[in-house]
Amino acid sequence: MSNPVVAIIASGGANTASLQFALERLDAASVVSADAQQIRAATHVILPGVGAAADAMTRLRRQGLDGLIPTLQQPVLGVCLGMQLLYQASDEGHADCLGIIPGRAARFAPAAGRPVPHMGWNTLAVERPSELLDGIRPGDYAYFVHSYALNLSAATIASCSYGDLFSACVQWRNFYGAQFHPERSAKVGARLLQNFLRL
Repeated sequence: MSNPVVAIIASGGANTASLQFALERLDAASVVSADAQQIRAATHVILPGVGAAADAMTRLRRQGLDGLIPTLQQPVLGVCLGMQLLYQASDEGHADCLGIIPGRAARFAPAAGRPVPHMGWNTLAVERPSELLDGIRPGDYAYFVHSYALNLSAATIASCSYGDLFSACVQWRNFYGAQFHPERSAKVGARLLQNFLRL
């Protein structure tokens, strides 16, 4: 799609500026907004997230966005916590989330050599084809920072291993998610964002 206009939902996350810079490098205009009309008018929507699920959901409810987001028809991308918020619930703060994708985020079990949070570069495994993953190959690296994750499910299009396998990228109707930070994942992250803008 030519000239995409991206609405980044103002959900209180600290990574919005980095996302805007990443989109700018792809010649995509973006605006950070909590205005329902502006979000609906965008060609693409990104739900970012840094912090705790319960706090993020409180902010979305306060802004009336918890009812808006599930009704969006354009491509929507949840990033990190934003991806987890697309699901039914999270063990983090026993949060009820947006309920778009079936499933519940659970905390990683710490183990020797696997501290929590899972932080740093890790490899992706492609589970099934998706336009979001065009040009992304098995074994490509992405940058993760998270303590909670989603099990593999019908929504999973890419996985990653940190002790157990978890969903690294998901797709459910027009809703997509990346557990890693594309804005911090170099060429792989740029390619994922470029693919998203083409949806």
